[in-house]
Amino acid sequence: MSLLNFTSLDFDQIKETLKQYLQSNSNFTDYEFEGSNLSTILDVLAYNTYITSYNANMISNEVFIDSATLRENVVALARNIGYVPRSKKASIATINFTVEPGITPPPTTITLKKGPVAASNAFGGQSFVFGLTKEVTKPVIDGVASFLELDVKEGTVVDQKFPYSTNNINQRFILSNAGIDLSTLEVYVRPSSTSTLLSSYTRQDSLFDAVTGSSITKDSLIYYIQEIEDEQYEIIFGDGIFGKELSDGNIVEVSYILSNGSEANGISNLTFAGKCTYNRNAVENTITSGISLVTANTPSSGGDEIESVDSVKKYAPQIYSTQNRALTSNDYEILIPNKIYPETESISVYGGEELVPPQYGKVFISIKPRTGDFVPNAIKENIKRDLRKYSVAGIVPEILDLKYLYLETESKVYYNTSLAPNALMVSSIILNNINKLAASAELNKYGARLKYSKFLKVIDQSHESVTSNVTTVEMRRDLRLAIDQFAEYAIDFGNQFHISSMDGFNIRSTAFRVLDIGNEVYLYDLPNTDKRTGTLGLFSLDAPGSTTPMIERSNVGVVNYNTGRITLNPINIVSGKTKDAQQILEISVVPESNDVIGLQDLYLQLDTSNVEMIIDEIASGADPSGSTYTVTSSYTDRKIVR
Repeated sequence: MSLLNFTSLDFDQIKETLKQYLQSNSNFTDYEFEGSNLSTILDVLAYNTYITSYNANMISNEVFIDSATLRENVVALARNIGYVPRSKKASIATINFTVEPGITPPPTTITLKKGPVAASNAFGGQSFVFGLTKEVTKPVIDGVASFLELDVKEGTVVDQKFPYSTNNINQRFILSNAGIDLSTLEVYVRPSSTSTLLSSYTRQDSLFDAVTGSSITKDSLIYYIQEIEDEQYEIIFGDGIFGKELSDGNIVEVSYILSNGSEANGISNLTFAGKCTYNRNAVENTITSGISLVTANTPSSGGDEIESVDSVKKYAPQIYSTQNRALTSNDYEILIPNKIYPETESISVYGGEELVPPQYGKVFISIKPRTGDFVPNAIKENIKRDLRKYSVAGIVPEILDLKYLYLETESKVYYNTSLAPNALMVSSIILNNINKLAASAELNKYGARLKYSKFLKVIDQSHESVTSNVTTVEMRRDLRLAIDQFAEYAIDFGNQFHISSMDGFNIRSTAFRVLDIGNEVYLYDLPNTDKRTGTLGLFSLDAPGSTTPMIERSNVGVVNYNTGRITLNPINIVSGKTKDAQQILEISVVPESNDVIGLQDLYLQLDTSNVEMIIDEIASGADPSGSTYTVTSSYTDRKIVR
């Protein structure tokens, strides 16, 4: 009888199958397996089969990128389709300090040497060093050298040298450290150990020059990089066809920064730890005094960890599918974070044909950076320049600033007093859970959606005493104002507005002042009979807190309730609400659906959440009949101003 096929990797079933096979053999008829030495042999055979099957299963999993779990296997599979995982990113601090050496006559220049520049005090129990990979020279003016707006990166500057020999056919150039920030990697080649000539090599990811777009030639000074085992990197030089080939006796010199990644973010208290020098009579002298305190413009930021295994498994096939060209919006959404601007936290891309009116030939890109709210203008220009290597001629990319759509919630939470020590404790737990939702990846991305039912569930499941909740939602946009000049304004909410009254005042705003109107005014709306559009006007209040509006001006703009777009005709606004040193106008509306989406370039932000605790007298047993039960409206209060 042939051995039965295994249908399970269970040890006991494997052993039972082996036993059945032996029992079917005439040599083992009426043999007692359980109490004999043969049972031990069956155990060994079953264990061997079990372990072999397990190993075969794991090996099969590791040869496919979707099922692989070990980083070196995932990286190797990604390498086969031309994907290099993102390295660690060093945190950057922008610092200022001056050097007044007090030397007579003063030197003409002062040089800040490569290596450590500033160090932090113990931050979270750890000290961090910020440095430079290249020396910086500044002129001495009136006896002072000013090192201003100097970007220094956290980490240790490391130098390595590799002598190249044609006799070593298996020679590899492996950077023998983990935690390298590849953006700081600099590669040079000397013809020989005695030569003073130093050639700089640039990194390439394809067979086309990243700057000129032309093909790589046999004389191109380029290198390729790939991640290998243990999060280390290997440098690969040209072969004489694609890229210049190394010659016997060449010396490869590399410099890079070993970083702690995101651990060094948020540091602003730094002290000088560098070395400043000046030359006199062909002698280099070190400056030991006259160095001012180091000040940081903003806390250090931008540090990030090496790309995770899950991220590699997600993006490697997507990058491969783009074939290094940007044709669809999905191509842009993949290429920009992975090839052009790794600091991208979330991105939204849409074509101009989706706008009203359409703008053909344009693609609009909105980026949420990992640090800060806006991408600097200089970075925008760099992104647009780099996109030319991938995009189709005739398509003009436009990078838009981040637009927040704020969500404000009001929750009336019913709770059972017999299950809670006090209302304050329960409300604090609820607010903490809401804040966790606000910080989660579910909301902090483009194309996010506030899922109303899940929001209610977060509240209901916060504590066992919560019996129910009634929550209302409002949307808010902050309109930046052009002060003391006539300007036309348009602002989109990307969601349909709810019309609670045909008498108007469905839109609320903060107070602002307009030229030729003495009082502070507010926006109001008046719907048309079609309930699709309406007109806007201005009103004032005779006293703070009044509910009686005085119409100051009508027909100052239009509103489209269906698309969620508000447009103001040219108007001269002289003041508004001050926020972050900007004059703004807060506008809020009630959405038609409580499932609010972040359309196109709108980025959802759960801004304020108010929680009011109400005793559930029925559940608490104080009023089983519900005669004095507190009823809460499911609709927002009819306020006319913010």
